[in-house]
Amino acid sequence: MQIANDKAVLLNYTLKDTDGAVLESSVDADPLAYLHGHDNIIVGLEKELAGKTVGDKLEVTVQPAEAYGEHSPDMVQVVDRSLFEGMDVAPGIQFQAQTSQGVQVVTVVSADDDEVTIDGNHPMAGKTLVFDVEVLEVRDASEEELQHKHVHGPGGHHH
Repeated sequence: MQIANDKAVLLNYTLKDTDGAVLESSVDADPLAYLHGHDNIIVGLEKELAGKTVGDKLEVTVQPAEAYGEHSPDMVQVVDRSLFEGMDVAPGIQFQAQTSQGVQVVTVVSADDDEVTIDGNHPMAGKTLVFDVEVLEVRDASEEELQHKHVHGPGGHHH
């Protein structure tokens, strides 16, 4: 069976940057389960997986535009330190913030006694990503998975 829209897919992957540094991997953990055609994974990887079958192994390079987008300077803001009253704020700390687009994860870039610089870009925005992927399973998605728009069970979502 080939990977196509509405198929439940189970795969192992290793995500690296263009220098070969490993950023994430499912190899020694649970495989990734996703529902093809339902925006469960980045578009560039999903495009390359279409038509693949169980046992296929591939390396996929995904440019920022088809991954987490380009890094947007507009998403970096300097805000008053008083907004973080009682919080331990240091570079690298991530937290959820209410924005005009809803709840968003932001990362602290720098902080001093008066100001905190935060970045609302995804941590992988602007990066070219390299995936080593092995397709482990392809099956028809259940009606419930199609309704919920994600895979259930091992490697997927649990209700």
